[in-house]
Amino acid sequence: MAASHANIPFHHPDRPGSEFRPLKAWRHFKALIADKEDTEQVFHIIAALRGRKFRNIAQRFWNSDKGQRLLTADERLIDILDDHATLKQLPAGTVGRAYVEFMEREGLSAAGLEAEYAKFTTAGMRFEDGIDRYGDRLRDTHDLHHILTGYGRDALGEQCVLAFTFAQHRNLGVGFIAYAGGIELKRRVAPSAPIMGAVHEGFRIGKAAKNLVHEDISALLREPLEDARKRLGITTPTTYHAAHAAMRSDGIDPYNLLAAAA
Repeated sequence: MAASHANIPFHHPDRPGSEFRPLKAWRHFKALIADKEDTEQVFHIIAALRGRKFRNIAQRFWNSDKGQRLLTADERLIDILDDHATLKQLPAGTVGRAYVEFMEREGLSAAGLEAEYAKFTTAGMRFEDGIDRYGDRLRDTHDLHHILTGYGRDALGEQCVLAFTFAQHRNLGVGFIAYAGGIELKRRVAPSAPIMGAVHEGFRIGKAAKNLVHEDISALLREPLEDARKRLGITTPTTYHAAHAAMRSDGIDPYNLLAAAA
């Protein structure tokens, strides 16, 4: 049963205002650079650079008929995305089949990302309002972004997905990680590759595409992948592939950049 929209405020009265603490964001970014698997640092950076543009985009969706239907429902995206048995029954070539194959190959789960987020929210920072629900959709669909954009889970692919996400939601923390991470990657590992061009290409693709978080995810999973990309306006990331080619020509494995940095 769907929850009543009237009982869920978009902005809980106890929620703090927007925050802009770049030095705090930088400290957490350095910790993330030291261990890129420390996902908790991402949430600290996002919280340190809260911006009004993200809130405004979320509120416009909240006020739409589709937003009210998706954001006030009791349905959890994690339950849909982690139901691998059901997703495997979808036809080959669909978004859902590509997603489940990707998640099992990489050893990932939507619940795992939620667990990382829970480490960050233990200090009473969750308000169960519309902002939280919008943020949950953004978090839970992160790996689905990889499938739809074609970016891998290599270091550059992650920066490009974040740049794509920043273009769609204008969360300053996400944009900071995308571009600062790209600069760090180019400086430390691949100075001759078009790293920043690839990151900014991700931003341009995300800006031109329909907002993925605003999609009915259950319906999207059933679509043929190529049809979904075309409908959403997601184009092929050519500079990303060029950056991979440049790294390989320099003897760098794009999926093992720690060895290259060492």
